[in-house]
Amino acid sequence: MNTDTDLLWSPGPRELENSQVARFMAWVSEARGLRFADYAELWRWSSADLAGFWSAVWEFYGLDAVSGYEEVLADASMPGADWFPGARLNFAERCFARATDARPALVSLTEGGSPEETSWHELRTQVADVAAALRGMGVEPGDCVAGYLPNLRQTVVALLATAAVGAVWTVCSPDFGTPAVLARLRQARPTVLVAADGYRYGGKTYDRRPEVAELVDGLPTLRHVLAVDGLFPAPAGPLSARPGVRRHPWSELPSAEGELEFAVVPFDHPLWILWSSGTTGIPKGIVQGHGGIVVELLKALGLGIDLRADDRYLFITSTSWMVWNFLVGGLLHGSTVILYDGSPTYPGIDGVWEIAERTGATVLGLGAAYLTAAEKADSRPAEAFGLGRLRTVLQTGSTLPPGTWRWVHDRLTPGVRLQSICGGTDVCSVLAGSTALLPVRAGRIQAPALGVALASWDPEGRPLTGEQGELVVTAPMPSMPLRFVGDPDGSRYRAGYFDTYPGIWRHGDWVTIGTDLSVVVAGRSDSTLNRSGVRMGSADIYAVVDQLPEIADSLVIGVEEPDGSYFMPLFVVPAEGSALDDALRRQVAAAIRNRLSPRHVPDVIVQVTAVPRTLTGKKLEVPVKRVLQGARPGEVSSEGSITHPEMLAWFSEFAAARATPTGRQP
Repeated sequence: MNTDTDLLWSPGPRELENSQVARFMAWVSEARGLRFADYAELWRWSSADLAGFWSAVWEFYGLDAVSGYEEVLADASMPGADWFPGARLNFAERCFARATDARPALVSLTEGGSPEETSWHELRTQVADVAAALRGMGVEPGDCVAGYLPNLRQTVVALLATAAVGAVWTVCSPDFGTPAVLARLRQARPTVLVAADGYRYGGKTYDRRPEVAELVDGLPTLRHVLAVDGLFPAPAGPLSARPGVRRHPWSELPSAEGELEFAVVPFDHPLWILWSSGTTGIPKGIVQGHGGIVVELLKALGLGIDLRADDRYLFITSTSWMVWNFLVGGLLHGSTVILYDGSPTYPGIDGVWEIAERTGATVLGLGAAYLTAAEKADSRPAEAFGLGRLRTVLQTGSTLPPGTWRWVHDRLTPGVRLQSICGGTDVCSVLAGSTALLPVRAGRIQAPALGVALASWDPEGRPLTGEQGELVVTAPMPSMPLRFVGDPDGSRYRAGYFDTYPGIWRHGDWVTIGTDLSVVVAGRSDSTLNRSGVRMGSADIYAVVDQLPEIADSLVIGVEEPDGSYFMPLFVVPAEGSALDDALRRQVAAAIRNRLSPRHVPDVIVQVTAVPRTLTGKKLEVPVKRVLQGARPGEVSSEGSITHPEMLAWFSEFAAARATPTGRQP
């Protein structure tokens, strides 16, 4: 009789013998003479002998036939690690390395539409056409091509074409407001913008042609717009009032002459810019390289998630979330990548399961918020849909309550494995996650990822086991940022990760690591707003709210709740002569929705008499967050170190009132 009530899944013979990680262990044993009794031994070797592990990944995935290198890790400093000097490769070329027309490369599905397949040959031809067009526009290695695009086939094509040329890709989802997009893309200085005319979401169609015109006017480096027109008629007049910007309809691009050519670039040549807002200042433009992303996603998707060439890989995501890049990385394994553009709850809560059934998904990635909503709605996906091909569900974005883990196990096809993964935009990969070699237990991520020297530290830098501490990475990873955009001396990069523990990566999450290596992430240890996996800096919210003349001051907090939900209140101090009524609440919400993102509209907008600050003027975001999560005011701040200390007691009363059945505010 099984008394392990938390046990949800155990590896069988296929996982223990034929999973990618099992094959890797066997290969290392034969090629290197190293033997590992279990995953724990394999992880300890992988995180201690970086040169040995990453050279094994390089050879196991056939990169030794692509390029040699001088050494694996010439400099292990953080920041500034020097990986695989002398190696030359190209991300886009590696995405075609396992191409076979036995299976489609892409399956695309928009809200309310039918799945459309793109073969590997068709994908290669389309990438060649766009790469030739970019070269014709004067794009050279190192230039930036930006996207203002939803999750479409054209978005993948544009990324691969940009990478093939050796240019740098970046993208923002069109559900972001124009100021939020400009705050990112102006830093990237694109010469080409690939822009969609609109998108569908929640049964509605959104016309973004006016926003595209605003972007053209607001990006002084722009010279060309590659227009993806599919929802609305093309404009009859000029694209914008700004002269010198040419419009090229995607549908009218000429066919390329000759084969698709790839720029063979150094390992650390920039591939793309991802955006992750911190708590202050402009959004962070995180630059990652061709080589680091190739080896990291080969390892993370292959040895971690066990993605295979015969998989159909679907992740419900927008292009502004790093898991979109993680999804496209499935091409590195020859997998069929499924692109869904729309709401996961359209036309109802079971929208995701219908998409998985229609596309034959075998690997399905979801945010925690969707799974908890499906559980609350008493959804029964296995009864209502044909999910016989589905073998694993990936969950990320925030923590998942143990009860929801059990719901997934009980309500999906028997044998489906729930993989909870924790990573981040910063590394575009997994820090702690799944392995086919270990059992799955409710509420616990299985283990640190291979090649990740993960630890939990106390404030003095002492390792913790079984106690909550700061999530740190004590040795470099190949996909750590090359640099930040507009940070020539690296000061902003160092401040982002290395100020707390010099030379050690502090990720910004609370984490508990068990003696069995299981990992429990309790949420952000800083004040970055992480809604459905898409991070937004509190500074972005303040830049909108504090400009309103009716608002004198504001404080926004993102709180991970015990049930896995995410509570995001906005506290405001009205300006003299103003009052926070429903009209002003609607005005604030509309400003955030239109200028930033619908995802980051606060759950509640509450009036306060003052915003507490440190004596140097910094808003008390993290201490207030801790109070809202149950800490006592005296535990989060020392006497005499803040302004308006009485407000901490107010926030404590607010938290207590929310916990009552009526939820009355103080």
